[in-house]
Amino acid sequence: MSEEFSVKGWLSEGVQGVRNSLKGSGAGIIPAEFQEHMKTSRKEFLLAWRSLFDTAITKLEAKGSSGRRATKIKAE
Repeated sequence: MSEEFSVKGWLSEGVQGVRNSLKGSGAGIIPAEFQEHMKTSRKEFLLAWRSLFDTAITKLEAKGSSGRRATKIKAE
């Protein structure tokens, strides 16, 4: 019993156990409609991140074309 208790490990084992029990059941506990909603929500989540990245890129590009330039500094 030299191992310390790890909440992360404990939760990971629990989630894996639930997943295994759901996969192993041939009864189809999770309805197809639920699975479709989850798939759609994952896609929407990624699209939301894409919109944040696109906005950040647009702002960076706008700053780059504002005529401001980097100043060279001589190092001795």
